[in-house]
Amino acid sequence: MAWYAYCIGEKLSFPELARHRKPIPLESIHGVSGNQVFLYPASDLAVIVSEHNPLETMDQKAGVEHARVIADCFKHSTVLPFRFGTVFESDESLRKSIRSNQRQFLSNIEKLHGKTEMHIKIHVEDCGRDLVGHDGLATVGREYLTQLRETASRQRERQTRARAVAFQMHRTLSPLDEEVSCRLTDSGKMLLDIAHLINRKQVERYQNKFIQMVGQMKECQMQLSGPWPPYHFVHKLTRTHHHAASPAAPVPVAAPVMA
Repeated sequence: MAWYAYCIGEKLSFPELARHRKPIPLESIHGVSGNQVFLYPASDLAVIVSEHNPLETMDQKAGVEHARVIADCFKHSTVLPFRFGTVFESDESLRKSIRSNQRQFLSNIEKLHGKTEMHIKIHVEDCGRDLVGHDGLATVGREYLTQLRETASRQRERQTRARAVAFQMHRTLSPLDEEVSCRLTDSGKMLLDIAHLINRKQVERYQNKFIQMVGQMKECQMQLSGPWPPYHFVHKLTRTHHHAASPAAPVPVAAPVMA
């Protein structure tokens, strides 16, 4: 039987597994294509799966269902999300994957225990648009060199501005860890995507501090979502191990579906 995989959790967080060695239904939770979700016991771990039919469509709706199952399990346990679309072709391939990566999985669960991810999107007015011709093509000669210098200067200004905003967020919100990315939008604004890892008990305090920052940084448009399972930080913990994972033994990595 093929299994569609959502995430790995702590076996102790699901007391119903104490008396079972075979997969048991996770009551009231349905996954991709409405399939019943199961707890699959694997040593000290629980793999959250559902039966898989190769004809099932892996579309955007399935992605939302995938994320919802992970979020439901996150209410009960630290979880290591699998990438959307991860399928184990048989019981044996699932068990083999868990056995070969068990030490890493247990270590990652321990590091992420009691923690959650908060996600911030920040739109910042750009320092200036690049100077190019109306047709998008650079001119020649001295004007061309001037444009190159102007473009490089504005890129440095963007990077400096992005670092300053990210630093201010880090200093005020004091996360345990963070992942930051920055890009320029078509409207000429910078978009910062910031993922913060925090203790789950500190969510309300974090949200209150964020509200204060919104009032202080009026030049920015900021959006907060979470708490989420620690998608980005599972990725950080596992990215150095990807070379050791075979196609039959996928490692949980980030697969967020976020607002």
